[in-house]
Amino acid sequence: MAESTIQQQPLAGWDKPELDLSSAEWQSSSRGQGDVQIAFVEGFIAMRNSDRPESPSLIFTPAEWGAFVSGARDGEFDLT
Repeated sequence: MAESTIQQQPLAGWDKPELDLSSAEWQSSSRGQGDVQIAFVEGFIAMRNSDRPESPSLIFTPAEWGAFVSGARDGEFDLT
C-alpha cells in the first residue's frame, strides 16, 4: 500500500489521539456496496473512503458513532 504524502495537523480543540491505522482491519458494509470502510482501533471508530484509502480517515468516539448511525437510520442524511 502506498504511503500517504498528506501531512495532517490536528484541529484546534481536537481531543482524539493520533491513531496508527496502518494495521487496522478495515470492514466494508455488510452488503459489500458503497465506498465506506470502518475499523475499530483503540476504542475509537475510524471511517475511510475505500476508493482512496490514503486519504484522511474520520475518527469517531463510540458516542459520536452511535449518534451518526442513529441519524443515518432515521434518514437524517438522505439527499433526496
